[in-house]
Amino acid sequence: MTDLLLRPKKIARSVMIQHTLFSLPFAGSAFLLETSGHLPQKKILWILLAILGARNGANALNRLIDHPLDALNPRTKGRHLPSGELKRADLWIFTLLCIALLVFSAFKLNRLCAALLPAALVMIGLYSYTKRFTWLCHYFLGLTVAIAPMGTLLALNGAFKLSYFIISGAVALWVAGFDIIYATQDVAFDRQQHLHSVPARFGVRTSLIIAAVSHGVSFALLIVWGCFYDAGYWYYTGTVFVAVLLFIENALVAPGRLKHVTTAAYHINEIVSVVFFLFVVMEVYVG
Repeated sequence: MTDLLLRPKKIARSVMIQHTLFSLPFAGSAFLLETSGHLPQKKILWILLAILGARNGANALNRLIDHPLDALNPRTKGRHLPSGELKRADLWIFTLLCIALLVFSAFKLNRLCAALLPAALVMIGLYSYTKRFTWLCHYFLGLTVAIAPMGTLLALNGAFKLSYFIISGAVALWVAGFDIIYATQDVAFDRQQHLHSVPARFGVRTSLIIAAVSHGVSFALLIVWGCFYDAGYWYYTGTVFVAVLLFIENALVAPGRLKHVTTAAYHINEIVSVVFFLFVVMEVYVG
């Protein structure tokens, strides 16, 4: 009985449900700017549920696909599946429930969201395999996370606009940058297992430069995105704060100094999107 009660908590920890903060605040920022703060309440719930379903289903599926590799990697063998704390059936059930939530929510939004579901599902399913064949896997992850703001905007208007690609590109490069930083921990393991990553391909020093450039371009795209909405003081102050956080993130790590990788790649980035969202709220309702 105790194990049954603890299982949802273990699943939440396994999929790192708190990392929904990576994509959700950017989706919220897109929502606010696109609607000028006049929120269509009927769509808020379905957009939120679609994002939660997509993100957490994707991460649970990643845990299932990477289970054999996680069991071999000293850094990850303590995760819930390799350690036996969870069974594969637990995460399969959770994955299917999340995907069902995504599908149902998309059909409740509009025809375009429903029509694009196959593409979204392919991206969610394919990401975990990309490191088997390309070092561009970090950028594929970024594109997958960028489904959140893109999907939010398509849910609102049912059509593509140039500005949607700008914010999606910013999110994709931001995620790719910090995922490259995170992957510097596994260079030896990735090479041993013939897995592909930017650090395994180019080495730690060059990879950190690539991560920093990705973050620089992401920041530039956020500046450009604000122009589509005639953004003002609050918005651009928020982007400056984002730039400062990204600078700190990249400054924390260097070849031979990787002990702060988790702080740089995860903890700081949980703050980045929230800070940006709060400044967008100020821009919309105060600015």
